[in-house]
Amino acid sequence: MSTEGGPSLTEDEFRRLAHETADLVVDHLTNIRNGPVFRVMPEAVRTRLRTQELSDAPAPAAELLKDIDELVLPYPMGNGHPRFFGWVNSAPAPIGVLADMLAAAQNPSADVGDIAALHVETAVLGWFKDLMGFPSEAAGILVSGGTTATMTGLAAARQWVAETDGWDVRRDGVDPPDGRRLVLYTSEEAHSSVRKSVELLGLGSSALRTVAVDDGYRMCPEDLVRRIEHDIEAGERPFCVVATAGTVNTGAVDPLDAIADICRRHRLWLHVDGAYGAIAKATPRTAPKFDGLERADSLSMDPHKWMSVPIECGCAMVRDGELLRRTFAYVPPYLQTEEGVGIGGPDFAEFGFQQTRSFRALKLWAVMRQMGRSGLRALIENHLTLARELASLIAHDPLLHLAAPVGLSIVAFRYVPSGTAPEAGWLDDLNRAIEAAVQTDGRVFLTSTRLQGRVVLRACVLHYGTRSEDIAELVSVVRDIGTDLAKHLDPGETHA
Repeated sequence: MSTEGGPSLTEDEFRRLAHETADLVVDHLTNIRNGPVFRVMPEAVRTRLRTQELSDAPAPAAELLKDIDELVLPYPMGNGHPRFFGWVNSAPAPIGVLADMLAAAQNPSADVGDIAALHVETAVLGWFKDLMGFPSEAAGILVSGGTTATMTGLAAARQWVAETDGWDVRRDGVDPPDGRRLVLYTSEEAHSSVRKSVELLGLGSSALRTVAVDDGYRMCPEDLVRRIEHDIEAGERPFCVVATAGTVNTGAVDPLDAIADICRRHRLWLHVDGAYGAIAKATPRTAPKFDGLERADSLSMDPHKWMSVPIECGCAMVRDGELLRRTFAYVPPYLQTEEGVGIGGPDFAEFGFQQTRSFRALKLWAVMRQMGRSGLRALIENHLTLARELASLIAHDPLLHLAAPVGLSIVAFRYVPSGTAPEAGWLDDLNRAIEAAVQTDGRVFLTSTRLQGRVVLRACVLHYGTRSEDIAELVSVVRDIGTDLAKHLDPGETHA
């Protein structure tokens, strides 16, 4: 292990530092509840991190660990804390942290070969096919996250429409020979990754049609049909619908079965963005919400969201596995292998954009095996229960108003002072100020979003260690901070 120069360590030094690192990790995760969810980084620390010079002399490894302990670990994003309710970022399962370290130690490029990394990935993709109701001939690939998974699914949709209409998109680009523009549809509540993918794939954001949502923030099938028929009459080529199984604003699940019927009737590709919510199909309590998901042509999921798998770990699944291969496959001579000969084995690079790929599958494999189906169901159901507990506390508090139905584990609400109309414009400024003050306060953490043009507070229950008392603390902190801020905010000087 020890060589002259470079990043080598002696065996004894490596072992000692590995034990010290393990202690740092355990201390960080086990003591995290006792500290603030988020702390503002002192300017001196920020400056030291941002302006660190690379010296000519090597730095001792022990000194580097000390710097990490002092400068990095005390200033996390906060999602490791049980009272973190912001965005859709879960805490890392401890077994996933350990598996990630072991994957890094092996450090394979998980693209091609008869190596453990690819067989582990094959196994977990098979588990997802089963959980989501996809057929055995479907193909999937682990990617960085939901954005890349969505782009992968929409790239397959672009390949499908080109093959269906008789042109070669990989050779000729996005230029249908019949002159019709490709258009696709998604709801007002769709994730930003849909638009980013559409732009990057050369379709143009002007080709993306926004479909209205109902009172539950779910895509309206009737409006979808109207828009499709209008585009057909206008000489466009509708080819894809992107439905959402768990929006990031409210956790709404689009009516997937009805949308799948529309797609079949009009010969459209159905992509389901299930990055946050699709895994809730695994529990009987919420499985009916996802009826129709198994009919999707492609699906994006994020195990690093609700499943507590350490970042990065997303998943793209395509019903027609060979189509996914045709979308991406290109094997240069220096990478060509033959199964059963030498290292020859599976080639995951044929199913996605990346060539060099990290061993993401090991941490996912470890977390899923540790929980099993029953543990996964229990995790999801506990979060569903806590979200409804939060919604109940809000509904019974005269200063807090629910802003949307609770679909999964996200609760959207507003602070509204006594005697103030819920639609008052100055409440946007107040609730935005509450968000910032709560984050800085450190006892809990939440974020905000906009629903129907209004700023609302948003709490996502996602930590495996969150308890009822954490939910109660969230309500108490928001109420106290909101009451204090409302005293000092002059409605006459604010603007919506």
